[in-house]
Amino acid sequence: MSNSPCQDGGLTLRFWGVRGSTPVCGPDYAEFGGSTPCLEVRCGERLFLIDAGSGLFNCGQHHRADLPKEIDLLFSHLHFDHTGGLPFFKPAVFEAERVINTYCGNLDGASAEASLGRLYAPPLFPVTLDILPCQLKHHGFRAGETLTFADGMKVDTLLLNHPQGSVGYRFDHGGKRLCVISDIEHSDPWPNPELKAFVEGADLLVYDGMFTDCEYPTCRGWGHSTWQKGVELARAANVKALGIIHLHPAHTDAMLRRVEADMQVEMPTAFIARERALIDVGTIGNPRPRVVARTA
Repeated sequence: MSNSPCQDGGLTLRFWGVRGSTPVCGPDYAEFGGSTPCLEVRCGERLFLIDAGSGLFNCGQHHRADLPKEIDLLFSHLHFDHTGGLPFFKPAVFEAERVINTYCGNLDGASAEASLGRLYAPPLFPVTLDILPCQLKHHGFRAGETLTFADGMKVDTLLLNHPQGSVGYRFDHGGKRLCVISDIEHSDPWPNPELKAFVEGADLLVYDGMFTDCEYPTCRGWGHSTWQKGVELARAANVKALGIIHLHPAHTDAMLRRVEADMQVEMPTAFIARERALIDVGTIGNPRPRVVARTA
C-alpha cells in the first residue's frame, strides 16, 4: 500500500552526491563522482531532497526553473558534508518566491535553524542565511516519527547509530519501497532488529558503505559501515536491490569497480551509486536496477 496520495508516476531516485566526508575531483573520480550527499526522491511528481551536501549545487543547476515553489529538504543529520551545499542551491540564492522547508530529526525535536545559523555566520561564512532571497522554514521532529505533509504524503523515519545521531528515511509509493540509510555504523550483533524491520522487503535499500571490512577496524566509532554489512542487512530483510553511498574520498573509480564486482558476487542486484544516475526503483536488471539516465 502506498503512502502517497498521488498514484500517477513511479518511485525514482537520482544521486546528486554520493561521496562522504569531503568532495573530491579529478580523473580518478569521473565515473562515480566526487560530490557529497544529496539525493532527489520523486513519488510520482512529488519531490523530496535528502541532504544538502555539495551535490545540491548540481541539483539546482540541472533543474533551474522546474522545481516546485515549495521544496522539502530532509536532513539525515547536520555534519558539514551534508549541509555544505545549502547556500549554493540556485533556488535559494536567486528566487525570492521560493520556500525551502528543512526537516531535522536527530536533535531531540529541535529544528536545524540554530545549528545552521552557527555554521553560516562570520567568521566561518561571510554572510548569514537570512540574506538569501528564499524563505527558509525549519521543522524539527524526533527520529522514529512518521512525517506527514500538508498534501497527505507520509515518510517514515528511524534513528541511526552515528555520532550525534542520523535519520533513515523510508518512502512507499505505487507499491514500491525505497529506504535511505546513511550515515550509520553497524551494531554487534547485526543486523539490528529495528533496522531490519524498517527496511524489510524494500525494492531498493541505499546504504552507507564508506569502508571495506579490511578498513573498518581502524575507523571503529567514526559512524560508518561497510558494503559487506549492507549485503548482510539486505539479505536478512529480503531487500531486492542494494545501492552503496557515502563513498570514501580516497576510493578511486578503479577501486570502486573492483569493490562493486566483489559485492555482486555476493548479491547480483547490488551496486555502487554513481553521481547523477537516475534509478527507477523496483526495476531490477542485471546486475543492478535500471539506470534511466546518467547525465544531466
